[in-house]
Amino acid sequence: MEQIRGVSMSRGTLDVLLETGWIRMRGRRRTPGRPVTWGTTEAFLVHFGLEAIQDLPGLEELKGAGLLEGQIPAGFTVPMPNDDTILTAEEDPLDEADLIEALEADLPDDEDEDGMERERTAD
Repeated sequence: MEQIRGVSMSRGTLDVLLETGWIRMRGRRRTPGRPVTWGTTEAFLVHFGLEAIQDLPGLEELKGAGLLEGQIPAGFTVPMPNDDTILTAEEDPLDEADLIEALEADLPDDEDEDGMERERTAD
């Protein structure tokens, strides 16, 4: 996303997509840093009127619509969209710590993990 849009992705971007229910954590890529891999949800497909993730436009369609005018780095490829729930050979399943981290990220700022209100402090 960052290479095509020309802007950095922030944590807020993923938060919005998670809150709308359009993406889900899939697994962790088997590369240094073990980044989380993301997948779309049924809610994403329904919202955009898609039967399957493969119905999204490909690189050539995006270029033809003028949405990628000269912004694509040399050698950039778009992977074939896949909404399969089975992880790829390059992914490992999420572990319990990943799931706990995701749940804690969903808590409102004024609640702790027990649902108790926390005192807000001014910075």
